[in-house]
Amino acid sequence: MKIAILSRNASLYSTKRLVEAAVLRGHEAHVIDHLKCNIEIEQGGPKLFYDGKYLKGFDAVIPRIGASVTFYGTAVVRQFEMMNVFSVSSSRGIVNSRDKLRCLQVLSREGIGLPKTVFTNYSKDVKHVVKSAGGVPLILKLLEGTQGLGVVLVENQNAAQSVLEAFNGLKARVIAQEFIPEAKGADIRAFVVDGQIVGAMKRQGKEGEFRSNLHRGGSSVMIELSPEEQATAILASKSVGLAVAGVDMLQSNKGPLVLEVNSSPGLQGIETTTKEDIAGKIIEYIERNVVSK
Repeated sequence: MKIAILSRNASLYSTKRLVEAAVLRGHEAHVIDHLKCNIEIEQGGPKLFYDGKYLKGFDAVIPRIGASVTFYGTAVVRQFEMMNVFSVSSSRGIVNSRDKLRCLQVLSREGIGLPKTVFTNYSKDVKHVVKSAGGVPLILKLLEGTQGLGVVLVENQNAAQSVLEAFNGLKARVIAQEFIPEAKGADIRAFVVDGQIVGAMKRQGKEGEFRSNLHRGGSSVMIELSPEEQATAILASKSVGLAVAGVDMLQSNKGPLVLEVNSSPGLQGIETTTKEDIAGKIIEYIERNVVSK
């Protein structure tokens, strides 16, 4: 098969591993910078022009779309879909997951466990926002934040007032979210491929840090998910419309609570921690769903 890997950097761990896994299984892998693709639209003939030629003959595409270029990246994925190329992550699923508010709304509709969350149009009634989110301490998150950036823990009412007023003054969209103390600065990343959990790890924030992101100095250990955690992760990825996803959850007294569904989850942390060939599982998913041209 001929597989396109949409990535802006061919030297990234995740990109290199996907290329290796594809080649190991006898496939042809091409790394394509989606921001350098021209999208050409005409009646009955969608095309993509890249690096001096039209992209032809591809059987599948693996999107690795960064959050900052979601709009154009998903447009390129949609064009591949219009060209009848199988996409590991659908353009709709990527859009659903990247909009934090939309993602939480979709998950809520499916009855999936979530921290209490409040979103307002720059409301000045901070007391009601805090109360609705479960009181202080609480988490404030920028809707556009990634890898723990734009996430603030506020520990009292005065701090909540100050931070919300600052965000409102900057016209920054934020959500207020319930703080789960029993999680103790840790969360779970479950990696889902085609309705199956192929790897899971527990990430612990460094001392004094409530964010567990590995990019921020957190550590990780392999974990065996409970049946409820497995079911929650699988349903969350399916609800958002993603066959390949990283589902982040908190362990709480109310059961697993989903924080986020990631459409381009990094492979380095999960593969290093679990010693599983996650990249290979993604290629196998393609093989199950594509008849080579």
